[in-house]
Amino acid sequence: MYINAVGHFIPSKRIPNEYFADVNGLSSEWIYQRTGIRSRSRSNEDETINQMCKKAVENALPCLPYDIKDVDLIIFASYTPSDTVVTAAHYIQNEYNISNAKAFYISSACSSGINAIETINAYLTTQMATKALLICADRNSAYSDESDCTSGHLWGDAAVAFFFSKKAEGEKIVEILDITTQGLGHIGKGQQAVSLNPQNGGIQMPFGKDVFMQACTYLTQNTKDIVEFNGYSLSELSYFIGHQANMRILKNVMIQLEVPEEKSLSNIEELGNTGSPSSLLVFAQNYERFNKNDLICISVFGGGYSAGSCLLRIR
Repeated sequence: MYINAVGHFIPSKRIPNEYFADVNGLSSEWIYQRTGIRSRSRSNEDETINQMCKKAVENALPCLPYDIKDVDLIIFASYTPSDTVVTAAHYIQNEYNISNAKAFYISSACSSGINAIETINAYLTTQMATKALLICADRNSAYSDESDCTSGHLWGDAAVAFFFSKKAEGEKIVEILDITTQGLGHIGKGQQAVSLNPQNGGIQMPFGKDVFMQACTYLTQNTKDIVEFNGYSLSELSYFIGHQANMRILKNVMIQLEVPEEKSLSNIEELGNTGSPSSLLVFAQNYERFNKNDLICISVFGGGYSAGSCLLRIR
């Protein structure tokens, strides 16, 4: 499977750490030392999740090597939809009149995007689809409680759009070598650690320590497994992109993998935890820097718990 074009949208507004001193009592330095975050992206009233998705698609279209109407599968991946019936997948289908596409929604916390790519791979491999569009977005500000001193200061907003096909198309050839996901509802405090109840506190993370421990374990192990299973060594990785939840997690993973920290790409310092699009967003932001033969691993961990990894090669 190949990536044909990528796009992204990041709201221009930033909320600095200093904002939270009067909101939840946390100092700027306290937040930065424990998370690596200095600011977070914030959508305005007009930047709904549907509009963010549309702008991400628009950003990808100039490099798309075929007509968007040729897409026959649209998947929206998110855990903060504004509508769970008429989803962003259906909105994009209507906006671009993609009349021959299947359209549906996938949610698996911060692993949603990787779960969607695995699903797309299955559709393309079995010839149930030929060209696919993934739109992955989270508008965390719609559900977060800024007064919550455990997690209210973490969240950012963003969207990405990725186009896929079974055969290589376009000037830049990005091959998905392998992808795998896991449901981890049976480990640790997976049933309690992260939750989103719109009518009772919104996004909450009461067991951050358990999230930290499990994320370090599974991001490391899944990266090692997918790289070595495909016949490579960790030293051959050009770049590592981990879920952008906490800079301390990312640094811990790089130490365990014994991979130089400069090979880890991130955006958390400026954008905060943008949720399910976070690691795909880092990939999209750095798309032009990737060169032929670069080997890239994306590894994610989400609430529930859930996890996944994806190995890519620039051809």
